[in-house]
Amino acid sequence: QVQLVESGGGLVQPGGSLSLSCAASGIIFSSYTMGWYRQAPGKQRELVAAISSGGVTNYADSVKGRFTISRDNAKKTVYLQMNSLKPEDTAVYSCKGSLGVQRNYWGQGTQVTVSS
Repeated sequence: QVQLVESGGGLVQPGGSLSLSCAASGIIFSSYTMGWYRQAPGKQRELVAAISSGGVTNYADSVKGRFTISRDNAKKTVYLQMNSLKPEDTAVYSCKGSLGVQRNYWGQGTQVTVSS
């Protein structure tokens, strides 16, 4: 059974930082591209950051220089370090594991709220 479990969301003031984690089980984690997505109320889900099995990363323009994605294959965990948070970063953040086009798994999501 495949499971992706996010943790680390919460409420933070503008300019603050949060670190999200996504722990995977039931997959050969090191083979998967892992991504963080977010969905704000009334908006479409968007890719925030992704990291390939080889460690290549890509980011949405809106988070470049502020967010960092990383992975620990031994722990089967992908991380998202979020710095200099803005109110517009408020969303439900979900992780996704992908292997090819047929194997895609999602976590349940974690709420991030940036507000004073």
